[in-house]
Amino acid sequence: MNTGSDRPSTPAGDVQPRRHTIPPEWDGMRLDRVLCDLIPDQSRSRLGTWIRSGEVRVDGEVVERTSHLVRAGTVVEFVPPGDLRRSGGSAPIRVIHEDEHLALIDKPAGVVCHPSEAISGGTVSEQAVELFGPLPDPHAERASEHAGRHGDDALAGDDEEAEVVANLTARPGIVHRLDSRTTGIMVIARSAAAGERLVKQFAERRVQKTYLALVHGEPRFISDWITAPLIRDARQPDRMSVAREGEGRDAETFYEVLERFDGFTLVTAKPVTGRTHQIRVHLESIEHPIVGDTVYKGRRRRQSLPKGAPKMDRQALHAWKLDLEHPVTGEPLHGEAPVPDDLRELVEWLRANRPKG
Repeated sequence: MNTGSDRPSTPAGDVQPRRHTIPPEWDGMRLDRVLCDLIPDQSRSRLGTWIRSGEVRVDGEVVERTSHLVRAGTVVEFVPPGDLRRSGGSAPIRVIHEDEHLALIDKPAGVVCHPSEAISGGTVSEQAVELFGPLPDPHAERASEHAGRHGDDALAGDDEEAEVVANLTARPGIVHRLDSRTTGIMVIARSAAAGERLVKQFAERRVQKTYLALVHGEPRFISDWITAPLIRDARQPDRMSVAREGEGRDAETFYEVLERFDGFTLVTAKPVTGRTHQIRVHLESIEHPIVGDTVYKGRRRRQSLPKGAPKMDRQALHAWKLDLEHPVTGEPLHGEAPVPDDLRELVEWLRANRPKG
């Protein structure tokens, strides 16, 4: 069957995406099933992990949902996994602060935090090892205990625990994570003592995280709490959703308006808990999804960015500030990651083109 496969000629050593036009007989097929047919030598679970890492585009837009239904005539674009798969990132991390026990780094967009079955090379963890030498794995003991309890089912048991030790892959230095398409500050453990104490600080909710987000619409309040428990979506297990009463895990986010534009708002978001995709889901739940988020984009049709505005190729979410206690000295430690160019340029454009009066 001809699926419209097209592979442009490329210079030696330069891998270009494969593009497939979906034929009529594949209309309505799940994205992961499409990839299973197109790349039969890869397992469906591995392809699912790969999709959730933002490696696949449909009609030019990144799609992270394995259950996304493709339509006839749409174009699916990807670099195959395996020897030809894209690495965990090509942009370098930037060191904001370092000492013998930890480092604060600025993660660029498109860089995955740690290797997995489907991703390797260029991740935050691997870059950190290159910069600082051998690093401890702060979650190794917890992952081992989890594996002992649940065997091969790495995602069994407590949702938050499962998220931390998903796939049980080694992740030197990684204390916490950011989505691959979210930029900003992270703390890296350089000593075993620091790693253990940092993990404890995050677990006890003693770390203050401040994010910047550009959202659709204009919130009614200047600031407010979003208190809504989250649960893994039963129909789309790669997604999170707001749980019904009595279900899910507690989740709290405080947001505050920084600046209003015409149909868009720049806010800070401070998550008290650290659930998967928490800020993205919470802001969507109050009908103010993050600009550029292709997964949590709300039920209503949203106003598009004005003509001439800089394009946002990812969710407009940036981990801006981190305040914690130094795990060894006990001194307060503050770190701040500069606003990335794509978000800064979009905000400046909206500000300059705000209607007068």
